[in-house]
Amino acid sequence: MSKRRVVITGLGALAPNGNSVSNFWTGLLAGKSGIQNVTYFDTTEFSVKIAGELSGFNAEDYLDRKDIRKLDPFSIYALITAEEAINHSGLDLDKIDRDRAGVIIGSGVGGIQTLEEQHLVFQRKGPRRISPFFVIKMIANIAAGQISIKFGLQGPNYTVVSACSSASDAIGQAYRKIQYGETDVMITGGSEASVTPMTIAGFANMKALSSSKNDDPEKASRPFDKDRDGFVLGEGAGMLVLESLEHARARGAIILAELNGYGATDDAFHVTQPAEGGAGAVKAMQLALKDANTQLTDINYICAHGTSTPFNDKSESAAIRTVFRSHADKLKVSSIKSMTGHLLGASGAIASVACVQSLLENKVPPNINYMTPDPECDLDYVRNTAQDHECNYVMLNAFGFGGHNAVLVMKKWIE
Repeated sequence: MSKRRVVITGLGALAPNGNSVSNFWTGLLAGKSGIQNVTYFDTTEFSVKIAGELSGFNAEDYLDRKDIRKLDPFSIYALITAEEAINHSGLDLDKIDRDRAGVIIGSGVGGIQTLEEQHLVFQRKGPRRISPFFVIKMIANIAAGQISIKFGLQGPNYTVVSACSSASDAIGQAYRKIQYGETDVMITGGSEASVTPMTIAGFANMKALSSSKNDDPEKASRPFDKDRDGFVLGEGAGMLVLESLEHARARGAIILAELNGYGATDDAFHVTQPAEGGAGAVKAMQLALKDANTQLTDINYICAHGTSTPFNDKSESAAIRTVFRSHADKLKVSSIKSMTGHLLGASGAIASVACVQSLLENKVPPNINYMTPDPECDLDYVRNTAQDHECNYVMLNAFGFGGHNAVLVMKKWIE
């Protein structure tokens, strides 16, 4: 069976450093950090007091107040970015076969804000005071469901939960649906709203978060730097409109890029630490390259997972060198988490938006806060300032707790 080509025709983004695709991309190129002191709750007793919150964001600018009350923030972010992506794509939803248009998104923790809030209500006021919207705001699949309901998309609809690989796996699954002819159009990406007291406390207590820069938050996320000491939690969403090439051409769409490779593996090693030398990541990258029918030397830029944790960054660097051998020295590598923090299950989604923009503009975003080289991270990182760089093929890495590895390959669109 011949596989259909899959193209990207629309983008949507909400990130700590930009509340639209254009603002997000401008922020990335400017090296703008979205990491600040937490404002959502009192952090007096917390060892970590910083996060990547959405700045200047007001849901009422996008949705009716009565609808907002029925939605967890992760669903709000998903709906807003889906609408931006659909509008960007120029899709006329009245002219497509809605039975062949679906939604697959990723989220690591779903409606955790609702869960925490309603648990407090339960403790303080008892079971009769729990909101009737509790379950349908909290469950992880509901953001995808809400997108389908709003836009009348009646094809496949589900949510992928694979920790920090969730969005990349969701995009990969949506790509497969089109590739094998099951659908023509897919809305895909990820959403996360996990800047909550319990999430930060939990990650902090397992020593996963940076705790050394509470007084200088913009410097806290420092992927691949020798002095990195943990990731910074972020929130937001990213969405893509994927279409078969035939469908996009038939409606005269502006094609932004081609998605042509996906690989997924598991380390089967440890719940938090990556396998020695990034063995699972190596296999996922190799599978994505094989799926894309792409040579090692074709890849120009890798948008790295780059969490700013000691183990991840050195194992990812080792994995890249293992896969790309001598070509590893010719690759540009950076992690946008240096500016956005780690959006957990949505991280691959906003990174995908950045990758498409790199293909369009031949620019690669910086890895800010890179001050002290680490001998165990020996690649050509885009140090502190965005660079002009020819991008014909880019690779995006996403790795998650549980050993999940998901890798995407995208290609510049040339008629």
